[in-house]
Formats: sequence, structure tokens, C-alpha cells
Amino acid sequence: MSEVDDNIGRLVDALKTAGEWDNTIFIFTSDHGEQMGDHWMYGKAGFFDQSYHIPLIIHSPETQAGICEEFTEHVDIFPTIMDLLDYPVPRQCDGHSLVEQLRSGRLSNWRRAAHYEFDFRHTDAENVLGLDMEHACLNVIRDEEYKYVHFADLPELLFDLQADPLELHNIAPERPELVARYAKQLLSWRMQTTDKTLSHLQISRNHGLRDMREA
Repeated sequence: MSEVDDNIGRLVDALKTAGEWDNTIFIFTSDHGEQMGDHWMYGKAGFFDQSYHIPLIIHSPETQAGICEEFTEHVDIFPTIMDLLDYPVPRQCDGHSLVEQLRSGRLSNWRRAAHYEFDFRHTDAENVLGLDMEHACLNVIRDEEYKYVHFADLPELLFDLQADPLELHNIAPERPELVARYAKQLLSWRMQTTDKTLSHLQISRNHGLRDMREA
């Protein structure tokens, strides 16, 4: 991590020396976090924040420095790039542009939770947990108050992040009404973000292939 930090600094210094820093869109992020000993684990694993809370630094012309306190996701990066380049964002994108945050320091009508998935069929789940390979997966919805973890074939988990920030006590058996509420929200998210490769498009003899927003 120190080596990455040092080389990012070299890159930024080179851009500034060349006079191109204020003419450059610069985005730094990562594919996942590392447990690094948290919960006695190493690498990307499970459903803990340490595996999914990743860096995101964006610099671009005509934007201001600031910190975004809202939930952002990797799917926001592509719409942000398109917006910064003044190109329309394809309707099939699940994410949203962060340009409003970059230019005004705020986001309106933003998501209230983060969502992520983990496929752990590459682990020894079949032997250790007795799972079929196709059942070795989980989905998570996490807001400011709670984290809900839904497994394909294991009991669900629910953590009170205010009272239990280290996620040590599963309250799912005690709070079935909260489990139902978050399970419903997670199902809605899955339905809204299903594959849209050929949806939101119209194919016709007169117009060919076009975005449904233009229809």
C-alpha cells in the first residue's frame, strides 16, 4: 500500500510538472479491500466492511476538493466519466454520476444504502459448510443503521451497526421484522439491477437500435 501511495504521488507530480494536472481526469480506486487481520481474516472475504470499503479519489477540471459522505459504488464510476466528458450516460447503467458532488459538494436524491455480492464457491465452502457449489454466494445491503446479509442456503445475518460496529452479534433471530424489511429492499435492488444488456432499447425497421429515452 505504501508503494502504491508513493507511485501515485510520482504520477501526480509528473502531471503537475508537465502543466497537465488541471487538464486531466484522475480517478483512483481499487477492486476490493483487505481484511488485514480484522475478524482474524486475511484478503477479501465474507461480508465485512473491510473487504468492501474501498478508496475513491476523483480529480477533474472545474471541480472542487471535498469529501463525499454518501454511499458510492463502483457502478458510479462509468456514469461519472461519461458526465465529465459531456457524453450521455447509457440507460443500462445501474450507477449514477458523481459530478454534482464534485462541482457543488453535495448529492441530491441519492441512494441510502450500499449493496454488494460475494461468490465464495472458489473456497472450501462445499466441504466446510456443506454447501452445493451453486449455493456458495451471498448478497448484502448496508445502510447507516444495519447490515443485512442474505445467503443462498445459510441462515441470514443482521447487525446493528450503531450498537455493534464490529459486527459481532447477529440479531436476525431477535428482529424478524427488520429481517423482512431488509430482505424486501434487497429483493427490490436485485430486480432493479438485473441484466439490462438488451433492455431499455428499441429495435425497429424504421429506427434501428436506439435508446428508449429517445422513443
